Amino acid sequence: MAHSRRRFMRAGMLLGAAGAFLSAPLRAFAARPAFEATQIDDALSHMLNGRPVEESDAIKFKIPDIAENGAVVPVSISTDMEGVTAISLVIEKNPNPLVARFHILPDAVADVSARVKMGESSMVRAYVETADKVYTTSKEVKVTIGGCGG
Repeated sequence: MAHSRRRFMRAGMLLGAAGAFLSAPLRAFAARPAFEATQIDDALSHMLNGRPVEESDAIKFKIPDIAENGAVVPVSISTDMEGVTAISLVIEKNPNPLVARFHILPDAVADVSARVKMGESSMVRAYVETADKVYTTSKEVKVTIGGCGG
């Protein structure tokens, strides 16, 4: 009997681990149309699924006012909001506006950083998603040397 219970527990753990391992590629595949979109409205449509968007002061958004080199622009986004499920970064004038999307695990700190490419001066928007709403903040960034083939 104990032997069967151990087998059952081991099988359950393996299935749980396999599910976690396989869910990341599935989420990436589902987000693909948003990343491939060349128009900002298409990217947002795929990304937000019609959820309302509201401006928020609760988002801390750090990106330089002037990017000396558009090939390497540091950005960080954080918030103390409860229930954050994802943080995304959209650069309006990039060939593909959605440049980053981070899925936030429950009880994790909603704080992400990256280095992104900007082809030209543009409005840059951070989106913080919860289960039922999306919050945003934005900043205009001037690029002196382009990074997306410029």
